[in-house]
Parts: sequence; C-alpha cells; structure tokens
Amino acid sequence: MPKAPSADADGGEPQPVAGGGLLHRRALLHRGLVLASATAAGTAAAQTGTDTGESRPPWMRTPGQPFTSYGQPSKHEAALMRTIAGNRLLPGNGVSWTPLEDLEGMITPSGLHFERHHNGVPQIDPKQHRLLIHGLVKQPLQFAVADLERYPMRSHLGFIECGGNSNAGWHPEPIQRSVGGFHGLVSCNEWTGVPVSVLLNEAGLDPKAAWAIAEGGDAFAMNVSLPLAKLMDDALVALYQNGEPIRPEHGYPLRLVVPGWEGVLNVKWLRRLHLSAEPVMARNETAKYTELQPDGHARQFTFVMEAKSLITSPSPGLRMHGPNVYEIRGLAWSGHGRIRKVEVSVDGSSSWATAALQDPVLPRCFTRFRAAWRWDGKPAVLKSRATDETGYVQPEREMLVQERGLNGYFHYNAIVAWAVDAEGALTHVYA
Repeated sequence: MPKAPSADADGGEPQPVAGGGLLHRRALLHRGLVLASATAAGTAAAQTGTDTGESRPPWMRTPGQPFTSYGQPSKHEAALMRTIAGNRLLPGNGVSWTPLEDLEGMITPSGLHFERHHNGVPQIDPKQHRLLIHGLVKQPLQFAVADLERYPMRSHLGFIECGGNSNAGWHPEPIQRSVGGFHGLVSCNEWTGVPVSVLLNEAGLDPKAAWAIAEGGDAFAMNVSLPLAKLMDDALVALYQNGEPIRPEHGYPLRLVVPGWEGVLNVKWLRRLHLSAEPVMARNETAKYTELQPDGHARQFTFVMEAKSLITSPSPGLRMHGPNVYEIRGLAWSGHGRIRKVEVSVDGSSSWATAALQDPVLPRCFTRFRAAWRWDGKPAVLKSRATDETGYVQPEREMLVQERGLNGYFHYNAIVAWAVDAEGALTHVYA
C-alpha cells in the first residue's frame, strides 16, 4: 500500500505545488513519512512498558533456525518472484521480468534480475572456458577465467535494459499488466570485472580496427557488433554480480557489460571478441534492432537506451485506500548519464512538480524518485517525466509515435500514464 506523509517540516500542512494535490517535496525530505496504516499502541504491555514472557510472540520464546551455507529469502516473501514467458516448444527461449513494483532502492537482487535467453542457460565449467581476442590485433590472446582473476578489477553500478523492454507501449490499446510485467526487462546491479580496454591494449590494436564482434558461449552463439570506441571507454568483462560470481542465467563465468547500451550488446557467457574494420551484420543488427521509420528510412545501431521513468507505486495491481496523503515513488534511468530531474503530474500533464531524487544519483544507473500527493478521492492520471544530464527529456507517447511511427518494437521510452478511479483502482491509459 502507498505511504502517507505527515505535516510539513515547520509543523504546518504540506503545501500544494502543482494541480491535483501534489505537495512540496519538503514533505518527504524534511519530515519523512508516517504510515497511513499506523495504529495506536493498545495493549497493556505497550502502555505500561512491561514485557512478560507470555506477551512476547512465539519467535521470541524458542531458539531460531541454525546457520545455512547460503542465505535465502524469508518464506513469507515467497510471492516475490519473476514472471516468465517462455516458448512452449523451446523452453529455453523466452524472457522473465523483474517485479519492479515490489522492490525498493536501486539494486535488483541477482535472483530477480530479468532474463532473456534464446536457447537456454549453458552449464559452463569455468576451468574449461576461454575468452579469445583476435582479428585486427597485433597478437591474438586467449584468457582463462583464472587469468582474468589476476587482473586489477573495476566495478560499475548500473542498469541493463533489454531493447525490447516496454514494447507493448506500441500497441494501439494500453496493455493492462503490473509495472514489472510491462516494464520489467530492466534491472540494476553492481558488475565487477576487468576493463575491456586493458585486454585490448595488451593484444595491441591494428589501426584499421573499428568494431568488435562479441560472441557468447551458449547454444545460440549470440554474436553482435559493437563500436571499438565504446569498448575502449567503459566496457567490462565482468566476473562478479552484486559481489558474488555472476549467476549462470546472467552469463557465468564471463559477461560483457556495456554501460547504458541496449541489453543484447551485454553478451552473456562471453567467449570471443573479434576485432574488425566493419560490423558483422548479424541477425540481431539486421532482422532485429533495425526498424522502419515513417519517412522510409530505417533505424540501425541505435545502441543507447534513452532517458526513461515510471511510477512503481501507486500502479496497476495496487489499490489506494481512500483520500489521504500518499507517497508517489518510482524509478528513472538514462544510458546517456545521470538523471538530472524527474517531474510528476497527477492531472494528466496539465501541471508538473519536481520529485525528490534519492541519493546516490549515479550515471547509467537506477535513480529512485519520490513525491508527496494529497489525493482527494477523485479520478486522476499519474505520470512521471525524466530529464537526463544531456538535457534530453522523456517524450509523451504521442510525440514518440509521431517521430517513429507504429512499426517499432525496440527502444520504447515514452511517458507512462496510470489512471486512478474514484475507488482507488489503477489502470494503464494513453493520455
């Protein structure tokens, strides 16, 4: 259930700063939030301060569970899981979505990170796995996982987003799913590994090299082309995810991490980097990830995931419980760098208020935003709009469709609208 804030920091009521009851962010930053569902202490023990053995809950009266060799979530959180859509004839082909509406903060647990597989998850023996760097290099090199472990490592905290995330937004009618079921092909982790530039410099680059073809070690043998300049800038050969070895479904033992660029380029189970003067024109850069535009031209090699935001609460699947002051919270991210600003509207874009950004605000990383809203119980339309540090502003759906038409499938980043009815139920709308 959404949360409700208290009065403003000076003791008065939070003041509206936009239409529909949006309040000044001081209601969040200075005073914090008080749960609308908080109840007064009613037991004699709570009122007197006494605490006898019989008044304590059962888990305080018996010894707890013993140690385990690897921690697991509470059994009471068993419903917190990914939604899976697989191919009935080929179970290893499909996706699983991160339940964004059920998470807080900026880090996605490894077990809830979204997945996209073409031919299942390979079970790779790290002692046999090798990374080959060849092509337009002075000296082809091959690295065992143990070799890479000896190099100085660097960490990148950032999002990976499938290029097809949110693609239901291109549909003529708004899809009715949870936030995660609609936008959950994006997750944010800490990735740790060896900068690709270190390995390429060791191999020695031929002056003619301009592209690298990355290939994965799964049965699909995913291969895609990347500009060499990006690999030399900030790409990683990652061995660790959130502090532990990368999980098999996310690329164990090696994954290419290309900060801010579409997920398909972050090749899992990385086994080869072939340096070339030109792109390879593989399936995932010709038949896929190339889209016809209204003017007859096609978009290709789009790479960067543009600025995007969405409200995770309140959102479809959740319900508001009567007029009150609620916290609006959500996520924003941009492949171009830091999120500079997120604005929120509750009157369908007639007016906007600046939300509070939760620290830290990092480049190419999830940024959590929050806003206070006094809902009067009347129908409303909720939106969020992100601006990144380049000045790029997340577009309205109408503007995105006008620019790119309805033949697209990838890189949908339009403003998302949730309608609230008088009963507190939420639906996805185009508004």
